[in-house]
Amino acid sequence: MPERIATVASRVGLHARPAAIFAEAAGDQPVEVTIAMEGAPADEAMDASSILSLMSLGAEHGSKVVLRAEGDGADAALEALVQVLETDHDAE
Repeated sequence: MPERIATVASRVGLHARPAAIFAEAAGDQPVEVTIAMEGAPADEAMDASSILSLMSLGAEHGSKVVLRAEGDGADAALEALVQVLETDHDAE
């Protein structure tokens, strides 16, 4: 299963606006994507398109998270979502 590690760039972490932006981007992908804190067991991964899951993850600025997806388009979906996470949406 393809996976990518990304660093959360938004100053408030994955809360409020950045979580909403990321959840929408994840929901727009052609594959289901999960997210977990780096080092967490894969079975603890959460739905990346769920704002509530993202906010409960506790990912702060600088946290490393693991994105996983499977199926056609998984690699491209993960690359796109890494870009979203590694953008400081609070600076815009």
